[in-house]
Amino acid sequence: MVVLVAYSVWVYPLEVAFLDAIPRRKLLIVDSIVDIFFAIDIVFTFFVAYIDHRTQLLVRDSKKIAIRYLSTWFLMDLASTIPFDTLAYLSTGKYDLCLPFALLGLLRFWRLRRVKQFFTRLEKDIRFSYFWVRCARLLSVTLFYVHCAGCVYYLLADRYPHQGKTWIGTLFPNFKEISFGVRYTSAMYWSITTMTTVGYGDLHAVNTVEMIFIIFYMLFNLGLTAYLIGNMTNLVVEGTRRTMEFRNSIEMASNFVNRNRLPSRLKEHILAYMCLRFKAESLNQQHLIEQLPKSICKSICQQLFLPTVEKVYLFKGVSKETLVVLVAKMKAEYIPPKEDVIIQNDTPDEVYIIVSGEIEIIDCEMDVERIVGTLHCGSMFGEVGALCCKNQNFTYRTRTLSQLLKLKTSVLQEAMNFKQEDSMVIVKNFLQERELSHKITIEGSPEKEVPTLIEEKDQSFNWKHSIELDFARVNIYKGHPVARKQASCDDPGKLIRLPHSMEELKKLAGEKFGFDARNAVLTNEEGSEIDSIDVIRDNDKIYFS
Repeated sequence: MVVLVAYSVWVYPLEVAFLDAIPRRKLLIVDSIVDIFFAIDIVFTFFVAYIDHRTQLLVRDSKKIAIRYLSTWFLMDLASTIPFDTLAYLSTGKYDLCLPFALLGLLRFWRLRRVKQFFTRLEKDIRFSYFWVRCARLLSVTLFYVHCAGCVYYLLADRYPHQGKTWIGTLFPNFKEISFGVRYTSAMYWSITTMTTVGYGDLHAVNTVEMIFIIFYMLFNLGLTAYLIGNMTNLVVEGTRRTMEFRNSIEMASNFVNRNRLPSRLKEHILAYMCLRFKAESLNQQHLIEQLPKSICKSICQQLFLPTVEKVYLFKGVSKETLVVLVAKMKAEYIPPKEDVIIQNDTPDEVYIIVSGEIEIIDCEMDVERIVGTLHCGSMFGEVGALCCKNQNFTYRTRTLSQLLKLKTSVLQEAMNFKQEDSMVIVKNFLQERELSHKITIEGSPEKEVPTLIEEKDQSFNWKHSIELDFARVNIYKGHPVARKQASCDDPGKLIRLPHSMEELKKLAGEKFGFDARNAVLTNEEGSEIDSIDVIRDNDKIYFS
């Protein structure tokens, strides 16, 4: 239908203006066929469902469809489909259109509404580029406007009583005898040069009628030109908006550094980080995912991240049900290089899984950084602080552009508390990985097996307690704390890994200090007696007397 609309609105000005130069009889037959198609379309419209703008529901009731169409566009569609040129021929017997029928024929331009709707649908269709669709729309408007103006301008010359006193008559005295191509090209040439405000002056108004027409034509050109320039400007500005915002942020950062007189090295670091963040910003997809319904987000996360999470050591052997719950709560993010994800001695509230890129493990002592390792795709970090409730021993910094999966510590702990079987599996994986990767041996710490976990379903499993026992480190001293303080004793203690029972702790203390500690009394720093291993926490000071 769009092609038929384009034909009818393009040919009609030619039929009126260049009546003696075109095969009128053949065009009359073609126009009648086109009108028949539009009449059929009117009939079909009575059966086409529509969307109610108030309820946003699809209305299929034929009665409501008919009432809506009859009360809106039916009369105009019917009027634009009536073949007035055919009626003029039947009433006069001539192919020449008289003024009343010519004016009624302008109702064909009502069909342009379909072209507008067509371009509107294309602009919303994701299969087509919005930029090129918009450009095609603006070009179509311009060409149609130029075409109609040229035809009207020629019509004024053709109907003027003195052919020599017209804009085209001054150039071609007998212009009606020249070919249609030359006349139409001359009209388009004048229309384009006038619309673009070039105005060479070779074709200009001669009589008063032409002058009046040009006045209104040029006034209308002001609005059309503003419309075209405004739309093209919006298209260009929209394409560069993100870059302009980035340049503005760079300028603000430079002004901040200069105003506060920060060192040049820090300035370079800030600007480099902002540039890398700008480049990586388009890769972040979390904002898009969060806009979708939860069911779709869950499916997307399973498709993208579940295979990676299943390979992480901590979740090996964990049920898929628990993994699906965890993956649905994870957030993906691209981190530029040289950015600290976790800082040493901080208590993070998130654990991270590396999807791509590399993460450096850095030990910071007295402002001196030392790289102690590198993590790659499929590795996990932050879980020690999350599960052991302790500060991080290292800083984790991106080495390259890295995609990370973030999981809240509270979400992981809730999942472990919800299903004890998976909780035991996670703790077992965690303890085994720590035993394998532990490179710094504490003096005097005994070699021990990974704790055997309780697997009976009818018994409760405290995963926090198991991890605390395995990773708690304490300082042990010989003597009562009050007596040591009175004697100003400064003998260093021993840093040991906390055993699993009081008996093992006393045995280890006896080996360290060279005495029989089986009957020794354990006290804390304030002198309070300790009678259970469960009350001892990481970094406590234990005294044997």
